[in-house]
Amino acid sequence: MSVSTIAKAVTAVGAALLLQASMASAHGFKDCTTEAKDKWKTEKDAEAAATAAGYTVSKVKVEGSCYEVYAKDKAGKKFELFYNPVDLKLVKTQED
Repeated sequence: MSVSTIAKAVTAVGAALLLQASMASAHGFKDCTTEAKDKWKTEKDAEAAATAAGYTVSKVKVEGSCYEVYAKDKAGKKFELFYNPVDLKLVKTQED
C-alpha cells in the first residue's frame, strides 16, 4: 500500500469520526442519571421546573436518562433544557 493510499484512508476515517461526533452532539445530551426509572419524577414535574424557571414549554420527552424540555425564554429564544429526572436539577442548557 502506498503512502498516499494510507493518507487517504486515514483522512477518510478522520472525517467519518468527526461527522459521527457532530451528529451525536446534534441529538442533545443523554446522561443525567444512573438511577432506575422507578425513582424518576414525572415529565409534568420537569415541565413545572422549566416553567418555574421562566420558560414557556412546548414539549417534554425522555432523551437517554434525561428529561429533554423544549422551551422558549421571555425574549422568544428557543432552548433545549436537560433535567435530571430524579432530582429535577438542570444538567445542561442548549440554545436552538
